[in-house]
Amino acid sequence: MTSPLAIGIVCFPSLGGSGVVASELALGMARRGHRIHLIASSRPSRELPPCAGETFHEVRVPPYPVFEHAPYTLAVASTIVDIARTHGLDLVQVHYAVPHATSALLARQVLEAGGARAPALVASLHGTDVTRVGSDPAYRPVTAHAVAAADGITVPSDFLRREARRCLGIPEGQPIDVLPNFVDTEHYAPAPAPDPARLAALFAGPEAPGTAYLFHVSNFREVKRVPELMEVLAHVRRERPARLVLVGDGPTRGAAVERADALGVSDAVAFLGRRAEFIEYLQHADAFVLPSETESFGVAALEAQSAGVPVFAFRVGGIPEVIVDGATGCLVEPHDPERLARALIEVLGDPARRAAMGGAARAHAVAHFAEPAAFDRYEAFFRRVLERRRSRDSR
Repeated sequence: MTSPLAIGIVCFPSLGGSGVVASELALGMARRGHRIHLIASSRPSRELPPCAGETFHEVRVPPYPVFEHAPYTLAVASTIVDIARTHGLDLVQVHYAVPHATSALLARQVLEAGGARAPALVASLHGTDVTRVGSDPAYRPVTAHAVAAADGITVPSDFLRREARRCLGIPEGQPIDVLPNFVDTEHYAPAPAPDPARLAALFAGPEAPGTAYLFHVSNFREVKRVPELMEVLAHVRRERPARLVLVGDGPTRGAAVERADALGVSDAVAFLGRRAEFIEYLQHADAFVLPSETESFGVAALEAQSAGVPVFAFRVGGIPEVIVDGATGCLVEPHDPERLARALIEVLGDPARRAAMGGAARAHAVAHFAEPAAFDRYEAFFRRVLERRRSRDSR
């Protein structure tokens, strides 16, 4: 029987994909008997049941007048050092390279300088930490160095593996493992049965028979192109009644509200704000719409498919590795809101086709992205990393 591992998992606590994956992985590994130390500035937004094998450690960033910006990077490094010294860690996995990879590398150097054994380091890249923030000249040299110094590197898609080599200069000889993201298929499951009363309660009542319910969840950053959803909705509503429900918040919410007002669809849009739990809205949606400029994977799209909801998105980034075009959803060329709306109109106008897509989406998620198999892959990967580290240290 293999021995349990002591793993530190560092993440941002937001509803973004990296935080969701990190917190779900922490819970899954803890349930398998590993000792997990989840490290973040606050408890992750995704509410998860408590688990005896998981300990949460808050990163405290005390304010000080001389600092224009609080030194979060140093605080994360110090937290890792304290946990490693107090509890012992076999491995630290950092989610989102900026600035967590740098923090972990600094923690390793501090531990080794003090004569302590430093845990192995895994850098799990998620998307904009490579393609936008990480490749920015203000961050790239340090981020690229820290990621390259890791004992293991993971990405969720072949697309992001290529981008990591291109944007961060990771050499071809250094392995980058593709470990696809995953979903709790028991939680993200189709609604047990159609419930018109519940549908009316959730969406404040349909405005007309045959109303289509469109759903979106994200952190409302520019890359998500949330204002374009209003254009998609406006095009759809020219041919059939439809409503749009959005979960999340962020810097482009104001622009989205203004676009909805300008297009005359504000009465058909519901901004629900940040919500850790939104499964009922998703289960009762007819379609999930994702107009992102790029996605390294698309965790939200996977959750929708698991709930039996077809996804309509632009053919960008790693999205084609998650959605089977024409089977579990529809992909159109970027960035054309009218073409995306046309795909929605065609499918929603054919209830049998929409139902078949929903069933195929659910089956695809269960077959390829369910948690147990994903946790198997991660555990095997962690043990390979540790074995490589031990072999190197013994030379």
